[in-house]
This record gives sequence, structure tokens and C-alpha cells, in this order.
Amino acid sequence: MRLIIPALFCMTLAAQSSRPKVRSQVVLVDVAGGFSEIIYDRPGLVEAPNWSRDGRYLLVNSDGKLWKLAVDATQPLQPVPTGAVSNLNNDHGISPDGKWFAFSAGQIYIMLSTGGQPRQITSEAPSYYHGWSPDGETLAYTAKRTNNFDIYAISRNGGPERRLTTHAGYDDGPDYSPDGKWIYFNSDRSGSWDIWRMPAQGAGDNDAQAVRVTSDDWEDWFPHPSPDGKWLVFLSYAKGTKGHPANQDVVLRKMPIAGGKIEEVRKLFGGQGTINVNSWAPNSKRFAAVKYALIP
Repeated sequence: MRLIIPALFCMTLAAQSSRPKVRSQVVLVDVAGGFSEIIYDRPGLVEAPNWSRDGRYLLVNSDGKLWKLAVDATQPLQPVPTGAVSNLNNDHGISPDGKWFAFSAGQIYIMLSTGGQPRQITSEAPSYYHGWSPDGETLAYTAKRTNNFDIYAISRNGGPERRLTTHAGYDDGPDYSPDGKWIYFNSDRSGSWDIWRMPAQGAGDNDAQAVRVTSDDWEDWFPHPSPDGKWLVFLSYAKGTKGHPANQDVVLRKMPIAGGKIEEVRKLFGGQGTINVNSWAPNSKRFAAVKYALIP
């Protein structure tokens, strides 16, 4: 099958190739104390860690490819072959049973975590994976249709996609709560970038069931519920920041999923690529992130 890369995705790749050169540090952040352990440090762009279900490795993106990085830092990056599909962006994930990888390259694909030929799941582009339902049956993603980005869901087996939000705002970063009842996402529908949530079945007529979760002087992106259902971690930019750019002073913040005070976990130089996808450890005590340093 001939791989057709949509124009918008080509633009995304061009933007990545024009990104200033950086040094990447993959860090494991303690959610309680905020201290971090550097497990990988090298020149070049590494993005978007997922923590494996067995706790042994991180799945990351670099140079348009997937790689495994051992959490104990005893091995170099190990390539993950993706067959005929190349030029992956930094939206990927691991199924709840650990047997499958999902990733985006204009369309969304899944393949066995042990390797093999990827299977295309979506039929319209661009589609960017972000979350896997706890029962393993459904993928949530953001997609541009009719000139607007909304949240969609699709069976892991493919088929018709279901539109979950309809607001004229820009919706992105969907991720499921561990009980499967909710999808958290970020949106600029309020005039600033905030975290929202909706029932996993969708926001309903006129998005009436979408509820705003954060509302303060930050621009919030990429909410990720912890596996134990206690915490929500997300990425915050300075007020007025447009989109989710790279190479910014950002803050990793947390709040109780049940509601309550938002707290700072860690400041770092990052942004795009830092925590695009869920990166929690299975025990919910730490999460992985990437911080960057510009190379002169």
C-alpha cells in the first residue's frame, strides 16, 4: 500500500526539522516531591515518553521513529520497527495490556508491541492519537475535520469514527480516566487554554456535558490522569502563549482528580514533546517527562 502523507502533516514535519537544535534529558519526576532523576541525556530531539505497563521501559519518539528506553538506564535507545510507516510524530501510546502500540503518522496505526506490520485504524487525516480506553477497545484522538480540531474516538479495529466534541474551539490531548468514565482534554473554547472533561461517550448536544476543570493565569495542555485515579498532571505555559510551542519555560502541575488545589510539581525548559502523551509509572508515584536545552 502506498503511504500518502497529507499536506498538513508535511508542514508539521517541516516545522520539526526547522526546530532549533536541542539536548534532550529524559527525567523521572516524583509526583509528591517534584524531584527528578535523569535517565537519558544526549544531543538531539527525544519526545513524548510513555511508561510501559510492566514498568521496565519508556516508549519515546526521536527522528520520526519509535524507540524503547530502559527505565534503569542500562541500555541505549532500542529501535522499534514500524514497517512501511515512517515519519511518525510524537503522539503514541501503549494498550492497557501492554500488547499493542498506537502511533500517528498523519493517520493512526496500531501494531503488536513485539513488532510486525502496522494496521491503519483511521481513514481521514490528520488524526493524532492521544488516549487508549482502559478496556483496550477504543482510541481517543484529536482530528481536523471541516476546518476545526475536535475530539474523536474509534474502535481499535477501525471502522467509523465518532465525534465527541462539536464546539468551534480547538480541542486536543484527550486521555481517559482509569475507570473509563471520563475523557480529559484541553481546549481554548473559554478564550484561554484550559483543561476540560466530558463523559467518555462524548460531550453531548452542544457540548453541554463538557466541564471546565482549570481556570487561572496559565495556558494548560495535555492532561494525564494517574493510574490510581488520584491525580491529574498537565503542562502549563505562561498566559497568552499560543498553541503548545517548543522550547519554552513551562511548569508541570498537578491537581486531585476529585477536585481541589492545583500545585506546581516541577519547572523546566520544555513544551512540545515534554508530556504530549500519558507518561505515568504503573505505581502512580512518578511520571516521565523530557526537558530540553538549546545547543548554540
